[in-house]
Amino acid sequence: MLQRLEEMIRSFPADFVDIRYEIEKDTSIAYSGHDIKGVTASTTDGYVVRVLEGGGFATATATRPQDVPRALAIALDGAKTMVLAKGKTVRFASAPVVNDRIGLALKGDPRGVPLSDKIAASRKYNEILLAHPGITTTSLGYSEVYRNKFYVNSEGSALNEELLTVAISGEAVAVRGNLYQNIRLSIGGADGWHTLEGREALFEERAGICTGLLDAEPVKGGTWNVILSPNLAGVFTHEAFGHFSEADIIEDNPGMRTKMELGAELGSPVLNIVADSTLPGQLGFYRYDDEGVQVRKVQLMKEGVLSGRLHSRATAAAFEEPLSGHAVAEDNRYEPIVRMGTIFVEPGSESFEDLLRRLGNGLYLVDGKGGQTSGENFTFGAQYGYLVENGSLGPMIRDINIMGNLFTTLRNIMAVSDAFSLSERGGCGKGQTNIKSCLGGPHVLINDMVVGGI
Repeated sequence: MLQRLEEMIRSFPADFVDIRYEIEKDTSIAYSGHDIKGVTASTTDGYVVRVLEGGGFATATATRPQDVPRALAIALDGAKTMVLAKGKTVRFASAPVVNDRIGLALKGDPRGVPLSDKIAASRKYNEILLAHPGITTTSLGYSEVYRNKFYVNSEGSALNEELLTVAISGEAVAVRGNLYQNIRLSIGGADGWHTLEGREALFEERAGICTGLLDAEPVKGGTWNVILSPNLAGVFTHEAFGHFSEADIIEDNPGMRTKMELGAELGSPVLNIVADSTLPGQLGFYRYDDEGVQVRKVQLMKEGVLSGRLHSRATAAAFEEPLSGHAVAEDNRYEPIVRMGTIFVEPGSESFEDLLRRLGNGLYLVDGKGGQTSGENFTFGAQYGYLVENGSLGPMIRDINIMGNLFTTLRNIMAVSDAFSLSERGGCGKGQTNIKSCLGGPHVLINDMVVGGI
């Protein structure tokens, strides 16, 4: 396939051209309560071409090989039109020429597991949830996505990389009278079927939390000192901070670009944030991005000082900063855009118990439950939490929202724990869905967090 792609773009009259061909195979199983609602399997493929000519840049797609010449012509015409219209001038940062093939390293290949076993595994975990008194329904699904990507450019790079993610995820709903509570859960990852095996205890635990929320008190709104769980801290890191580390978000935003200047002291001295998709076995792992650039670990913040940024070849040239390998496309329908892979606050040296003692009286908030950002301001939900009294966990609380300003919150981070965990299922919707967006980190102690409640 790589040779065929090279032939398709050979001698094409442009300053730069690349082509990406992908085969994607998806399998999904959906449960609603006790009922299986659907089983689907599909295979799609397609081509994405990009052309850079005279500072103009354009993209086109094709689903059949015979349509690639037409797609290239359309992209070239688009690039020339940008120049004639005096649109944005695009440059690409220089990138190493690479030739590589990266296969899958799996502990049990899900593609070799019979569909009946996938249905049985999903049903088993679903029934664990439904067996708990108080849980009235569930929405649970199995997802398996395999991508085989081939990339060639006019500079001589030729790459083939396989990726596979698998998950069982969804939510349980508990009801008592007019009170409805739900809990979300997911298992899976990018290194094989083994991530779905033997996880009964997690489903039992989450079912107990869901029914326990029926007896929990709503949180009292106000300004609290809080500890965020690894997942909720990861949601904050990804949504409130991480997107502003994606260079294309701030490239044409002068105000935010000034605030996010490298070397700016934005956070507490205890705060270190990295983007590291090189971690093997993690959901966000990949070797090369969709521009053929090798991904590298990026130190985004060091002791509260902004120290790095995520780039495509175009944004790296615009900012005159190093490439990072973070131009990623959803699938064969899209061009790559700057995306986070695995992002997290680096762990510290204190235990969770140390953070509780430092907190004294406040709230321990656990796991993300949706939310939104508006510029540098954010609002996120927590799935549940606990009142903390004199450094000890107290009663469970529910109906929790946290809100604030990104930069104020970064400065109010007082401590991070030595505990550390990363998500097993991703999903970021910045223009395109990125199922390999992995987040997490340690527990994080934050002063003066505004908490919405009664």
